[in-house]
Amino acid sequence: MEEKSVLCRLPLDLASARVARGRVFIIPERCKGCRYCVAFCPVDVLEESTEINAKGYHYPKVKKGKENACVHCLFCDLVCPEMAIYTEEVTA
Repeated sequence: MEEKSVLCRLPLDLASARVARGRVFIIPERCKGCRYCVAFCPVDVLEESTEINAKGYHYPKVKKGKENACVHCLFCDLVCPEMAIYTEEVTA
């Protein structure tokens, strides 16, 4: 039998890969408490605040200890119907 040549991909060199980092900004007065940003965050950075805004909604906040965990995926920006949350990439 003839052996087939198998093509394999080389693994990603994690030592040289750059992981994006972001900083989360929340505009509490725009929030209507839908929690989409909390539900869709892939790294579980957000939680519901115990405080309420002028409309009576609990807005999101960054969890303690997760201030530098945002990966700037922009999911929160995309799913927020009120544009109450956004991220900016941190380059340093």
